[in-house]
Amino acid sequence: MLYELRIYYIHPGRMQAINDRFANHTLNIFSRIGMKVTDFWEDTDAESNKLVYVMEFANREERDAKFEIFRNDPEWQKARNESELDGAIVERVESVFLKQAAYFNR
Repeated sequence: MLYELRIYYIHPGRMQAINDRFANHTLNIFSRIGMKVTDFWEDTDAESNKLVYVMEFANREERDAKFEIFRNDPEWQKARNESELDGAIVERVESVFLKQAAYFNR
């Protein structure tokens, strides 16, 4: 199993916009495409403007294929464009690819 830790650095004043976009659009699109989000967090330091989540994939090929479908999805493109009418939301995204340590059992 491949896990992707995604860290979104949000422009100041745009945290509500990213939360609304995930709640009202992105998570539904992920689900429709078969993209599994395992957990979601907001940084407790409101000044940091970070949103963090983890996704689970069988392997890197599945991850890349599903994100390609997502990026080209008309519903996603519409939601992104409409949510950014007042300006960009995400400054940058950091991705870290992880595998579970062999000695750890959940």
